[in-house]
Amino acid sequence: IKQENNLSSNLIFPNQTLNINEQQESSASTSGDTYTVKSGDTLWGIGQEQGASVKELKAWNGLDSSLIHPGQELSVQGQAVAGEHTSNSSNENEEKEDVEQTSNQDQSSDDNVAKTLSVEATAYTANCEGCSGTTYTGIDLKANPDRKVIAVDPDVIPLGSEVYVEGYGKAIAGDIGGAINGNRIDVFIPNQSDALDFGRKQVEVTVYE
Repeated sequence: IKQENNLSSNLIFPNQTLNINEQQESSASTSGDTYTVKSGDTLWGIGQEQGASVKELKAWNGLDSSLIHPGQELSVQGQAVAGEHTSNSSNENEEKEDVEQTSNQDQSSDDNVAKTLSVEATAYTANCEGCSGTTYTGIDLKANPDRKVIAVDPDVIPLGSEVYVEGYGKAIAGDIGGAINGNRIDVFIPNQSDALDFGRKQVEVTVYE
């Protein structure tokens, strides 16, 4: 404050006007934000929550793939800047920015497509005899029955990848299986009867970077 107002001492007077650089202090206090990964988290889910794309999170954290681990700290920098712009805008501008952001995220998802392939899909459940219920990447399917998870051949679809499976939806490649080789996947379905009814299907899978 002394430097900002050219003061040579701490002495100030009533009605004296002082310049306070609030913007600089606010910027400094919000820099370097981090997020601690929890079990079952994905980069896509963290990005949706923090307002960042998967590509940005990977770039900020030096990640070569989408595979993350519980306890890992991720930088989610850039969020505070977006928040400042939103707080300074009118309600009309906020609605416009929300629409633009959604449009940009949709476009980003299209741009982040790594490949699309046709695979043979079967289904599995976490409640079968001898099943631990925990995936290869540490997702507890018994505790999270609503999670969309598929088992893959890591040589075809990298573990940790975000995928879209025709007829199943957006999921995470979070598991492997002894019989899952080549262009084959296993989709997780919590109910054993529904998993058996799924049968064997030929579906299209979109893999995101």
